[in-house]
Amino acid sequence: MENSGNKIGRKGVIKRSEFVRVIIESLYSLGYRKSASLLELESGILYKSMDFELLESQILEGNWNGCVNTLNAVKELVDETRASAFFLVFKQCLLESLSRGDDTKALAVLRKQVPAFRLGKENIRNLAYSLLCLKEMDLGKVDENAIFEMRKRLLIELEKLLPPPTVLPERRLEHLVESAIAAQVDSCMYHNSQEAISLFEDHCCTREQIPTETIQILTEHENEVWFIQFSNNGNYLASSSSDCTAIIWQVLEDGRLTSKRTLRSHQNPVSFVSWSPDDTKLLTCGNAEVLKLWDVETGTCKHTFGDPGFVVSTCAWFPDSKRFVCGSSDPEKGICMWDCDGNEIKAWRGTRMPKVLDLAVTPDGEHLISVFSDKDIRIFNLVTNAERVISEEHPVTSLSISNDSKFFIVNLNSQEIHMWDVAGKWEKPLRYTGHKQHKYVIRSCFGGLNSSFIASGSENSQVYIWNRGNPKPIEVLSGHLMTVNSVSWNPKRHQILASASDDQTIRIWGPSRSKNTIQHEKLV
Repeated sequence: MENSGNKIGRKGVIKRSEFVRVIIESLYSLGYRKSASLLELESGILYKSMDFELLESQILEGNWNGCVNTLNAVKELVDETRASAFFLVFKQCLLESLSRGDDTKALAVLRKQVPAFRLGKENIRNLAYSLLCLKEMDLGKVDENAIFEMRKRLLIELEKLLPPPTVLPERRLEHLVESAIAAQVDSCMYHNSQEAISLFEDHCCTREQIPTETIQILTEHENEVWFIQFSNNGNYLASSSSDCTAIIWQVLEDGRLTSKRTLRSHQNPVSFVSWSPDDTKLLTCGNAEVLKLWDVETGTCKHTFGDPGFVVSTCAWFPDSKRFVCGSSDPEKGICMWDCDGNEIKAWRGTRMPKVLDLAVTPDGEHLISVFSDKDIRIFNLVTNAERVISEEHPVTSLSISNDSKFFIVNLNSQEIHMWDVAGKWEKPLRYTGHKQHKYVIRSCFGGLNSSFIASGSENSQVYIWNRGNPKPIEVLSGHLMTVNSVSWNPKRHQILASASDDQTIRIWGPSRSKNTIQHEKLV
């Protein structure tokens, strides 16, 4: 049993010798060779194990029989790793024999020694092939310096191959520190910054990292605001309203928004908007009406899709910004794929594609996800044509996908939000509760750094924010006077959130400011 004096740390679980050895390896990898050498001398602990030091001297001297004996003596090696190490050693031995014109020795190694060490048929074939290739090369010009360099390269390959404690993994200390930081970040409910994390203290973010305070109220709409969405570059926000208009807002440097232009053409309330991935175009869906394509820069309507009888409920772009799909609440219409000139490229219709309530295309363009028949979610792989269906127990009202294309969330009228993985590895979803939703379409979204948060509107006029790792909300934001229909988190400026309400306003939320900061601004 190891002496307790050889353990360090408050919990006594770290072996002193391993800890020091990892530090020495880190010093060498950072280029502090003198410091590393002095630490080895003072501690009596060597960065390289005795087995590897012996192996190193044998390889540099060309003592191949000694190498074989040393590798055989290392107890930690599994058969597969040992065979791979033998392969590298024998390959170097063959090369050197051929470079000296000693074909007989090379053949002897291949015929007698190699089979004795159970390298496997594939490794033996590779050695034989190498022998033939090396034979064809002009190896007579390989001098001693070149041989020595090849031996050093062999050592580097063995260092990568052999396991601890014979060899330390490269930059082990950096890996341990990064893992510790990652664990602290994962447990931090408010982490929302890309700033470098200090090693001098444990990491913990405060609520000032996320948007919790109203910084602006937008009142240009003249009726209920049903949907909002930030552009992909984070520079604009689009909103749609039952006043039959959509508005494009520009995000200023200070996080406040200003109206850029109002889109007027729909005869009915505008229920949905969708930015093209390149942010040059915007789609708007009229309620029980046509679909329109707008040029963002000029504000002109470039094309109208469908006719007054074509009911479009939702739409989504493909990554190329040239094609999009739309879903209809009319079972006979299904899902259509169009180009920007109005040409229908593809359609999914029929009994297997009834009323479509919502749909989305993953940002990588690989999956089309749709909600139909109230409770069913269809994940269709556009590359392989494979599909699977998730059946929820309660009606689904909306759908949203994470920026990395790995996850999606759905709002249910059972007052839950479910998160599923796109790949289909999960048997059950992660569940988030706290908001109120019984009869209206409430939309949620991912947000923050690495889509680490979920935000949602609510029928009780509040905005709810969850950390993805916690089923209960970490913040509940008050301010709206009526149902909050939609929320959108700025994809580039992670501390800005927008919410749209039946109270005819859009609220822009930012980080809460200290009383001292607010008082200073008043004085100025």
